[in-house]
Amino acid sequence: MASYLIRRLLLVIPTFLGITLLVFTITRFVPGGPVDKIISESQQMSFSQGSDTGQSNGQSGKNASPLSEEQIEELKVFYGFDKPVLISYVQWLVKVLTFDLGTSTRYYDPVWEIIKSKLPVSVYYGLVTTILTYLICVPLGILKAIKHKTTIDNVSSVMVLVGYALPGFILAIILFVWPAARWDWFPLGGFVSDEFDDLLFLEQAWDVFHHSVLPIIAYMIGSLATMTFLMKNTLMDNLSSDYIRTAIAKGLSFNRAVFKHAFRNSIIPLATHFGNNIGLFLAGSFLIEKVFNIDGLGLLGFESLVERDYPVVLGVLVISSILGLLGNILSDLCVALVDPRVKFD
Repeated sequence: MASYLIRRLLLVIPTFLGITLLVFTITRFVPGGPVDKIISESQQMSFSQGSDTGQSNGQSGKNASPLSEEQIEELKVFYGFDKPVLISYVQWLVKVLTFDLGTSTRYYDPVWEIIKSKLPVSVYYGLVTTILTYLICVPLGILKAIKHKTTIDNVSSVMVLVGYALPGFILAIILFVWPAARWDWFPLGGFVSDEFDDLLFLEQAWDVFHHSVLPIIAYMIGSLATMTFLMKNTLMDNLSSDYIRTAIAKGLSFNRAVFKHAFRNSIIPLATHFGNNIGLFLAGSFLIEKVFNIDGLGLLGFESLVERDYPVVLGVLVISSILGLLGNILSDLCVALVDPRVKFD
């Protein structure tokens, strides 16, 4: 086990380097970076001032650059665009290893401080969504397998299939329009109320719960459908296996055959997705966060990408890639816990 974990952790290093090097290289060649953004804003400002004063040529023209070549070179030096890609990447990587993710070109704050302020929200929604998904899909999948082709199975299948076909952000919009906006059952968005700091502990817990209901439903809908059908189909396959029929023929009750033998083998596919689900949920969905005005990592990464705030984009990439790679290792460990046949030799 120890040697396996060491090998997997060592494999994380080249994978992480490959992911970050690819994205870092793309940020250096994609147009619209911070330097181009400053030049564009300067052109617009110069054009606006020229229009106000009645000028229409020279530096006041829309296509003329108000910045000199020396100023542009100074900007490239400031943002690190004056060096070759590999040298810039190595310098950035050295800073990352010292927990320095750089400074945002949009907020002008340290990237790690920005991410750290968003991380608790993403961790909360990610963990709650993951826990609730497994708490619901496992019992529901077992019930559907045992009650196959009954009314309970058919009705729940229709509901689960509708949830599977309905994208999470579409459900988020529906929940935002009706239960929140029209019926006023839930807040319109945000993580907590404005008067959160003035509330008592139990009132604060209720406030967080009240704000979390609709986003968590939107987060859960797609994965809940997938995991439920996965649990049901795997359990049905095990129930039709020879070892289950033999156990029942020897006098073992059906319930004991299900929960003592078939169940453990049926949760193996769910265990393989456990670590990946945690990384996915922690990264968040920027569309759902946008609908409910949740200030999490997903929305931060999307807005930073739109604004070409590459230090924040790379910072979010570092966090999400590490979570994804460690999630794969966690999935293997979960499989080993539920499947005694797995040996890390």
